[in-house]
Amino acid sequence: MDFRRDQGLGTRNLIKRLLIANRGEIAVRIIRACREAGIESVAAYSDADERAVHVLAADRAVHLGPAPATDSYLSVRKIIEAARTSGADAIHPGYGFLSENPALAGACAQAGLTFVGPPADVIAKMGSKIGARRLMERAGVPVVPGVTPSDQSDAGIVSAIESVGLPALVKPSSGGGGKGMRAIRALDEAWEAVAAARREALASFGDGTLYVERLVQRPRHVEIQIFADAEGHAVHLFERECSVQRRHQKIIEESPSVAVTPALRARMGEAAVAAARAAGYRNAGTIEFLLEGTGDDAGFYFLEMNTRLQVEHPVTEAVAGVDIVRAQLDVAGGASLPWTQETLVQRGHAIEARVYAEDPANDFLPQAGQILLYREPSGPGVRVDSGITGGSEVTVHYDPLLAKVVAFAESRDAAIARAAAALREYPILGIRTNVAFLGAILAHPSFRAGEISTAFVDERIDELVGADGIPPEVEAAARAYRQRDTTAVDVPTPGPFGHARPEGRAYSAPPDPWTALTGWGR
Repeated sequence: MDFRRDQGLGTRNLIKRLLIANRGEIAVRIIRACREAGIESVAAYSDADERAVHVLAADRAVHLGPAPATDSYLSVRKIIEAARTSGADAIHPGYGFLSENPALAGACAQAGLTFVGPPADVIAKMGSKIGARRLMERAGVPVVPGVTPSDQSDAGIVSAIESVGLPALVKPSSGGGGKGMRAIRALDEAWEAVAAARREALASFGDGTLYVERLVQRPRHVEIQIFADAEGHAVHLFERECSVQRRHQKIIEESPSVAVTPALRARMGEAAVAAARAAGYRNAGTIEFLLEGTGDDAGFYFLEMNTRLQVEHPVTEAVAGVDIVRAQLDVAGGASLPWTQETLVQRGHAIEARVYAEDPANDFLPQAGQILLYREPSGPGVRVDSGITGGSEVTVHYDPLLAKVVAFAESRDAAIARAAAALREYPILGIRTNVAFLGAILAHPSFRAGEISTAFVDERIDELVGADGIPPEVEAAARAYRQRDTTAVDVPTPGPFGHARPEGRAYSAPPDPWTALTGWGR
């Protein structure tokens, strides 16, 4: 029997050795998928990540350079060189870093390497929000009413604001994460807002091109996971609700959305697949929509396309019963899609909470330092994707995302209860985190009732932010024990394929007395 076909997986994979051009939890996630697929994994790492979990988990590891991302993870030249040095025949970019940079995909093509993602021209086409918007209009996908003025002077943008009407939103053509966006509710704010938006867009993306949209007030942020192969097959894997955000950064994601009915889901899914086809898409991607209203007749508008794997892909994996990363590897390796639209079915409910090294009580200031104590929650329906362990160093050089807690259950109420319980059983000592903040969101009556929008956190920030609940004496005790013995032991460490990692080192953690404790009070 062909086991791969029997399991609904691809039957052909030309990838033998994969370089992961990323770090942290997503690198570990990809390594696990490689192990299941029989693909050798190669970790790329900077000076700051020499002892990182993803480096020790991979079959091989290649040093990129100094800690700053511009000298390591963001260097296309060094990534391609690392692939050649390690003998990799493919590169997976993960998310962030170079994942949506067409230069990496183009360099892979020139070097004869398989890029696990869409072609370079598709990334470039969808990376321009103005270009993507025009493409969606031609494809019949709903877009927010707006205008892209040919006159890109400040006066031209202000004139566009007047034509669109207030409230309006000024947005940069390039980039994401809310950078360069300005909401304008009065015309006397327009000139200053336009100038500020252009400055931030230039500083962040090197492109000051702006466009103007009608400001959709109190929308939901609902995205559709899509997947396409080289043979022209395309499907959607349903929706994710991503409305709980802080400064345009998602915090809690879930699937399905309480605001999406079966009829609306069908309409949004069809629009997302149409968008993928119009872009000539291949591999995994996401179409993000703003949702206005609820019910069968709710309005939805194209926001942007993420031409990569999303941070929140685990919630889709849970409710659809699929392995998106494994499918990425199969499709990139030449296989056709492992599913048809008819075979994909939603079941149950999944919630993901993003755990960050940040201090909610201090305006969410990113934190750095050593993890003194780290214990992941477990149990039925609980999944934790992380790239840290006890003794890990969290640096200032990279995004402060530490882990993702995913809870799956038969209903939304049960999933919320399971996620909240997991967060209560998730001690991380040594640095401040947002674990208690996430718990406060899950416990809030409005969240539990599904009454959320992209303004949910901003409108309730004082209710949600409080102390982290960890007694200072516990922090002090953890630090003292961690400092008792930080000696690393050098031992040969072959990976699962028998190949020793460069320098052949593994690192032992010091004796951990915390395993004998049963609670803070003991």
